Amino acid sequence: MNVLIPLTVGALLLFLATRTYAHVVSQRLGVDDSQPTPAHKFKDGRDYIPTRIHVVFAHHFSVIAGAGPIVGPILALAYGWGPPWLWVVFGCVLFGAVHDMGAMFVSMREEGRSIADMCRRTMGGAGYILFVTFLILMLTLVNAVFLNLSVKALLASYPAEFLKLAENDTILHQFVENGVRMGRIGGIATTSVIIITLVAPTLGWMIYKKHYPIVPLYVLAGCLCVLSVVLGFHFPIFLQKPVLGIPPDVLWRYGMALYVFFACWLPVWVILQPRDFINVQILYGGILMMLVGVLIYGFQGHSIPSGLMAPSTSGITADPLWPFLFITVACGAISGFHSLAATGTTVKQIPDESSVRRVGYNSMILEGALALVTLLLVVSALPRAEYVNIVYPASKDGNPILAFSIAVGYMIHNITGLKIALGCVVGILILEGFVVTTLDTAVRMCRYMLEELWNFIMKSKQPALFKNTFFNTAIAVILMLYFAQNSTILSLWPIFGAGNQLIAALAMIVVTAWLLQKARPVWYVLTPALIMIVITVTALSIKLGKIMAGAAPGGLVAPGQGPIATAIVLLLLLSASVMAVAGRRIFLIKTGRAAGGAPGKTAAH
Repeated sequence: MNVLIPLTVGALLLFLATRTYAHVVSQRLGVDDSQPTPAHKFKDGRDYIPTRIHVVFAHHFSVIAGAGPIVGPILALAYGWGPPWLWVVFGCVLFGAVHDMGAMFVSMREEGRSIADMCRRTMGGAGYILFVTFLILMLTLVNAVFLNLSVKALLASYPAEFLKLAENDTILHQFVENGVRMGRIGGIATTSVIIITLVAPTLGWMIYKKHYPIVPLYVLAGCLCVLSVVLGFHFPIFLQKPVLGIPPDVLWRYGMALYVFFACWLPVWVILQPRDFINVQILYGGILMMLVGVLIYGFQGHSIPSGLMAPSTSGITADPLWPFLFITVACGAISGFHSLAATGTTVKQIPDESSVRRVGYNSMILEGALALVTLLLVVSALPRAEYVNIVYPASKDGNPILAFSIAVGYMIHNITGLKIALGCVVGILILEGFVVTTLDTAVRMCRYMLEELWNFIMKSKQPALFKNTFFNTAIAVILMLYFAQNSTILSLWPIFGAGNQLIAALAMIVVTAWLLQKARPVWYVLTPALIMIVITVTALSIKLGKIMAGAAPGGLVAPGQGPIATAIVLLLLLSASVMAVAGRRIFLIKTGRAAGGAPGKTAAH
């Protein structure tokens, strides 16, 4: 099948959803442009700022579009390209975009409050504590996954034979590993990331303290991007051998953790915002390049070599298609992480209520399009045998980032004739930018959640230590390191995916309770929420059963699987508790016995 067929059909379905189903959801929610938004009601020039819609959209998309919609579909190709294609398209339209739009709309009507704060107002103090604890655990798993992905990107290498590198070729650093000549792809991206991070404070000072004109700063940022890559080719930074007995991957993991600590502890304008200001140009350029590449592939007559369904997942993944397909694709179809970004932050910039559809619904559709293009790029450019060797090796320590970069390298080589190695570097740069952006944002959000939890539990008696930004950032980073060191990407990704989908389901339960208080229809929100709860709880239960089945005599879980098993048990317990509280609250609302009286009224606070 020509790759243009699934690309065109998928893109058309996603576009039609923005013109049809998005309007249906908007009507059911009760979107009303005569209602002033928080951006107008509380306009303060700092947090609440009515902003032009294309600016809000760009900001929101850059926050939610991390490595998830790239890594998830790549891992899901173990089941063939057909199942993930279906879930990306229809999951995005009926689940993910509805979740994002619903959470953003309710936050708008609740004066721009975060999803956690709305949980407190809707389900009370107990529900709030459980929900925030769940979010902290989930964000910790997110951070652990993306820390390991970042290390994989920085250390990425591939056999020189497949990269078509001669022994005297200097475009990449070459070395011998287990008798195989390898080309180091990640060293160039390492140099680029370090340079961009080092110049970020200066650019932040120019943007936020000196208020230089924005157009010259965009030009400067673009030049810095190019310069960092050029210097990367000339001075690649890599660690090939242990230092003081410490393996390279461990050194990079601790190095990245140290960077994240300072980036999330310091004021946001010092590193995070200016680094993203520079890095986002690589991201947008990469997305455009991928789309154009797949289109040209199609017009050149390239076909998808593998079948709609994988003939067998034996030797690839032992996880059955149902329910693991859904949590493996993860962010490419629905992401609970988006409700954290949509509420409390983006919503404070929305100029009118109808823009919730254009920002909340359509940004998820664009993320689905990114997942769709990634899926078709990898399946059409990367041979199946190479895909399996890279993503699902016998060592069980797969590298989906490397698979993506190799696919980009093959695509660029086939279209332009440029060296495969050069294209691979482009691919690793794109994905490393997505990974670091997600890592920064998630660690900072984890710190915010910790601060919220201490403040609610301790109130006026809160010790100064628990208010300390250094202390809370350190907790978030230490928790991240603990799970990152005790798991691989392949072992942690299903847990991350299930937890992420559970956040989405619980966020939709909060939206459902709010809508019931307003006596509005809830089927389009409650149905996907219940489906995701069944899927995720089933997947986590299966995973826990396998871990326990592999235990040695006298043990509870398989050797080395203690942290993963602990995370699963906590996720299941917390989600069950939140759902019990939510179910009781919804029952009281339906019977008119919730605080505030009848179902059509909001609860008293």
